[in-house]
Amino acid sequence: MDKTPIHDVFVIGGGINGCGIARDAVGRGYSVFLAEMDDLASGTSSGSTKLIHGGLRYLEYYEFRLVREALTEREVLWRNAPHIIWPLRFILPYSKGLRPAWMLRLGLFLYDHIGGRKLLPPTRTLDMRTDVAGKPLKPGFVKAFEYSDGWVNDARLVVLNARDAADRGAQIRTRTKVEGADYEDGAWTVRLHDLIDGVRYAVRARLIVNAAGPWVDHVLSQVLKHPDVHNVRLVQGSHIVVRKKFDDPRAYFFQNADGRLVFAIPYEEEFTLIGTTDQDYVGDPHKVKITEAEIDYLCAAASEYFSEAVRRADIVWSYSAVRPLYDDGASKAQEATRDYVLRVEPSAGPGAEPGGGAGSGPVIDVFGGKITTYRRLAEAMLDKIGQYLGPKGAKWTASAPLPGGDFAATGYEAEVEKLKSTYPFLDIAHARRLVRLYGTRAHAVLPGSAQSMADLGRHFGSDLYEAEVRYLIENEWAMTAEDVLWRRTKRGLWLTEVEAAGLNEFMMGLGCRSVGAAGSGREANA
Repeated sequence: MDKTPIHDVFVIGGGINGCGIARDAVGRGYSVFLAEMDDLASGTSSGSTKLIHGGLRYLEYYEFRLVREALTEREVLWRNAPHIIWPLRFILPYSKGLRPAWMLRLGLFLYDHIGGRKLLPPTRTLDMRTDVAGKPLKPGFVKAFEYSDGWVNDARLVVLNARDAADRGAQIRTRTKVEGADYEDGAWTVRLHDLIDGVRYAVRARLIVNAAGPWVDHVLSQVLKHPDVHNVRLVQGSHIVVRKKFDDPRAYFFQNADGRLVFAIPYEEEFTLIGTTDQDYVGDPHKVKITEAEIDYLCAAASEYFSEAVRRADIVWSYSAVRPLYDDGASKAQEATRDYVLRVEPSAGPGAEPGGGAGSGPVIDVFGGKITTYRRLAEAMLDKIGQYLGPKGAKWTASAPLPGGDFAATGYEAEVEKLKSTYPFLDIAHARRLVRLYGTRAHAVLPGSAQSMADLGRHFGSDLYEAEVRYLIENEWAMTAEDVLWRRTKRGLWLTEVEAAGLNEFMMGLGCRSVGAAGSGREANA
């Protein structure tokens, strides 16, 4: 008899849904193992528009349940992670010939009132001839609406969920590919391949959660051997980052003549983030990159509003990701539902009979979803897991801070002051960045005995030092320079290619994985 310990839940996928489910499950008392074939948040979950929002445009498609749930989650997530999530006000200019003003105001009235808003301020109407929000825009915009949503550092949200899951006992394995699974004697035997050292091994579990994002159908067909698999519609969304277009801390939400909408958002202090696109994608999600047509579209869409046109030469970075939306048969990519679907597979594993029977075991798939509702998705998944494994524990994540988020929702400035008082040699911008990334755990990033910048170790460029890099390797599964520069910190926007190569060399010297060019997070630098 195989005496390998049997985990309750095996999660495939280290994006926001997989890590959120792992955290919720282990916190209720289930034993959990999670495998991610690349880095945490290396796919869809780091390629979002970085918003915690209700999805104003989804009201046009009558997605009222999704919008209500997402609006409710804004303040829940802000309270639990105020270092990486914070309120953001949006300016929606009225444009003649597009959606009428009364429709915009009605939509925003619903937006203000169906989600239990408590801390966020309500919508107000602006006179763009006198409000500073009109300054960077072309003349002719007279009226606009200002409303509330939230900002999120998406990649860090994923990592912090994984960190909390691991702190509670979950096994988290990155760069680990699931190669197959067999079900017998009441448990799955999942075959794994460690892509760093090449070792192959097996893990046993009672239930599999397929949260592989764009690869969810691949897992079903290639790993679990299901025939005729087609559940997701892959939709590509791309963004460009340009030098700062405006000084206002508010963001813009622009309507386009084709019915689509584009955000222009303050980004990383010195930049403006513009996106997103919506187009169907065919091909390997690993190879997704912004297209020439998407670059032209985003530049043109923003230039319709900004008095100073957005040009290709302004772009300092771009990124693209594939959204794995549930295929509901919508005619246009932007109309496909962003709601999530959790489905229990009727059979799984080689030799399984359709509809169940010998060789089958419980598999629950995750289709669709959006980053704002990941926590509610996880709760819904735990309801289903409880039906198979027996319920354990009550819902708990709504009032549980993520690592570093154990301070008041409005207490960010106070945390910066605490860090500065402990480490007075830190530049204020450096202290603010550390609190924005790590919250109260910023004190653990820096050596307790540090008396000067020299005590932080090797300087890699910008305000990135060895102490922070070592923390990310030891605590946040960072294995490559790209992990550090483009997912954990976004310092890739500031480091030169030579500096990034130096970081890559340093990490290789510590035994981390080599990926060649350390700046591979840059998709476009035109």
